[in-house]
Amino acid sequence: MRAARTAMITVSALCLAVAPAGLAHAQDAGGTVSAADETFAAGAHQSNLAEIAAGEDAEKNATTECVQHVGAALVRDHTRLDRSLTALAERLGIPLPDAPTEEQRRQLEEVRALAGTPEYDEAWLTVQAAAHEATLALIDEELETGTNAEVKAAAEAARPVVAAHLEMVEGGVCRH
Repeated sequence: MRAARTAMITVSALCLAVAPAGLAHAQDAGGTVSAADETFAAGAHQSNLAEIAAGEDAEKNATTECVQHVGAALVRDHTRLDRSLTALAERLGIPLPDAPTEEQRRQLEEVRALAGTPEYDEAWLTVQAAAHEATLALIDEELETGTNAEVKAAAEAARPVVAAHLEMVEGGVCRH
């Protein structure tokens, strides 16, 4: 599982690194939107979409109440985060993808193939830990290199939520 987790983080980082950097830069009162801001917004949106889908899947297919509850928390929190992010992106003219990445969709399908088994719960927790680690790295990159004050504020607001989710899936809450 450690190798799968490392691969997920590497793939997520690679996907973010090759995000289109030549997109038109929007202007607003918060300043110019840089390529780093656009990369963050697109990657965070895809992560939110992936976490919402994964959470809904856990609510239906997990074998333990704990994983079902964590799934519900992901749906609730990532829906709220994404609502705010998409409104900001629309206001700033930042284009957002309309679906999770191919890798995120593939991982959900692999986990879903284990639906209704104890292996599902373990695989779901492992994939979610890696996904939330990758999202924290994306947030930290925005906080370090982003230029738009509003986009950076969105990253700052998302960080404790994502960190709390990581603690839930990695910290043993559902692993006995």
